[in-house]
This record gives sequence, structure tokens and C-alpha cells, in this order.
Amino acid sequence: MKRAEKADRIGEMLDELYPETPVPLDHTDPYTLTVAVALSAQTTDKKVNEVTPGLFAVAGTPEKMAALSPDEIHALIKEIGLAPTKARNLSTMAHQILDAGGEIIPDWDFLESLAGVGHKTASVVMAGAFDIPAFAVDTHIHRLAHRWGLSNGTTVERTEKDLKAVFPEDTWNRRHLQIIFFGREYCPARYHDLAECLICSWASTKKQMAAEAKMNAPATKRKKT
Repeated sequence: MKRAEKADRIGEMLDELYPETPVPLDHTDPYTLTVAVALSAQTTDKKVNEVTPGLFAVAGTPEKMAALSPDEIHALIKEIGLAPTKARNLSTMAHQILDAGGEIIPDWDFLESLAGVGHKTASVVMAGAFDIPAFAVDTHIHRLAHRWGLSNGTTVERTEKDLKAVFPEDTWNRRHLQIIFFGREYCPARYHDLAECLICSWASTKKQMAAEAKMNAPATKRKKT
């Protein structure tokens, strides 16, 4: 089966499973979405959503965030992973936004110039805040794309390019979220039986199934093989 044909079938399944694709990070506008996505690096969405209500009550705009010191921001997000670095980034980001006019704008160069905002975060903001086609690829999507034979890229950048090539542009914004949702619900990283998976069972190669089965086998069993 060609990649495009496989992607079409996967897309149909994902649309049926997840007809609604809300961004899983609580936010009210482009700025709060940018902050929430920046905070989510190496942290669960659940934890971010537990922390941001208190943060946004105090600093829900660039002006209010810029008025706080990094230490004050850190006190509000200390339960988040990498909190000291993220606090400094949020402070710098707020000042950058104010210097540029005071608002988050749908411009790739602008977004990726902000402290703590990489291409993935910018992609989420473009898609979630402005409905501009983007395919945000994180490590989970990178893993599933490889499992499903949609990309053999060794970097998320290559995987993004491959996924954009096989999924229609008007599906990108929902498709990246659907893949994340599917990974969390049906296709975890560890101890996953690909042969029993709704998608992996037919999309993965026998080589991929064997490799993951070996990787997930108990250590004692691996030594015998």
C-alpha cells in the first residue's frame, strides 16, 4: 500500500474516532495559547491546565506578564517541568511581544523569534489560534508516523514534511491533534502490541512489529533470543 493510500485510510479512521478536535490546552486567546503551549514542553497537558488558571489570573496579557519578575512568574508555574527556564522565557517573551506592538500575530518569523517558542509551538498557535494550516509534529506524532510507515525521517522536521505530503492541507490542523489523541488512547509508546492496534495492525510492517515486540519483551527473554 502506498503512503498516500495508507494516509487516506488512516485519515478516515481518525475522522470517525475524533470528529471534534479541541486544543487540549486551556486558553482564551492567541497569547494564552502561546504561553500554554510553551509551558507544555516536557510536561503533560493536564499539569499545564492545572497551573495556567492561576498564572492567567495574574498575568493573562503580555503587559501583566512583563510586569512580573522571572522569580514571580516561577512562583506561579513551579509545578511545571523546567519551570526556572520557562519563567525566564515567559518574561522575555512578554517584553518581545510588547516591543513588537503588544499582540501575537500570525507570522511564522515573529512567532519563532519569541523566547521559548520553537517551530512546533508556532505551528500549534498558527493552527489553533488563527486556523492557518500547520502540522505540529511532536515526539508522539513522530513515533506514530514511523510506526505507520508514513515517514522514515529521523527528525521531526523530516516527519513534518512527509506528513504534509500525504495528508491534504485542509486536514492538517485537525489531523495532528487526532494523531495525538489516538496515540494517548490506543497507541502508547511502551508495551504496545502493534498486532492488536486499530491502525498499527495493518499499517505497520512486519519488521516494525518484530522490532517493537523484541524491544518490549522482558529482559530475560531478550537475552535468550
